[in-house]
Amino acid sequence: MNSFASPQTLTALPFPSRADDLYSRIFDAILEQRIDAASRFTEESLAQMFSVRRSEIRGVLTRLSHQQIIVLRANHRPRVATLDAEQTRQTLHARRLTEITLVRLTCRQPRTQDLNRLHALIESERHCTARGPAIRLSGEFHLQLAEMAGNAPLAHFLGSLVPLTSLAIAQFDAQVEGYCGWQRHEDIVNAVEGGDAGTAEALLSRHLDHLEAVLLNSQSISRQNRVAV
Repeated sequence: MNSFASPQTLTALPFPSRADDLYSRIFDAILEQRIDAASRFTEESLAQMFSVRRSEIRGVLTRLSHQQIIVLRANHRPRVATLDAEQTRQTLHARRLTEITLVRLTCRQPRTQDLNRLHALIESERHCTARGPAIRLSGEFHLQLAEMAGNAPLAHFLGSLVPLTSLAIAQFDAQVEGYCGWQRHEDIVNAVEGGDAGTAEALLSRHLDHLEAVLLNSQSISRQNRVAV
């Protein structure tokens, strides 16, 4: 839980399970490129790094492999996936088609408790300064928004696209904070809360336009101080 979280945030957001907390910590390390595609690691080394059991690491790696963030192969070390420009373009195209539909559905009858969860998440985003958690929280906003639509298959599909987008942002070292900040999310939530599907779709579309422009025009660069474990 963000140390700056307000009492309102603590009330609206459930405390994460141990497994969810470990997932967030490992995914944050990947998004901060402390663990990257060149890192050599094993379940044992990660267990030591995060002070947990190997079985817990195995569960998180399996979850990340389902999201295509980690590549798991028999008789090989796990590794972080590497995205190229074409994979990123296809992911963003699929995400646009899916998420625009979901936000339209979300505007039909937004529930107060769901809106409160989104406002609480935005509050966490507002106070988050670390790059990895900021990227992850931004993705969580879009996933929670999708859950409100009441279409589980579409929301599940989006759940496979958002983590890949987050990985692309990290690997291409894209500076997207200005576009994907809490203010943009707040505008979208306000439109959803008012049942204004047209405005919500337009805001989300501009959101995705900017993300596409930044990612597809970014070059993957080497970053300093990456930790190989």
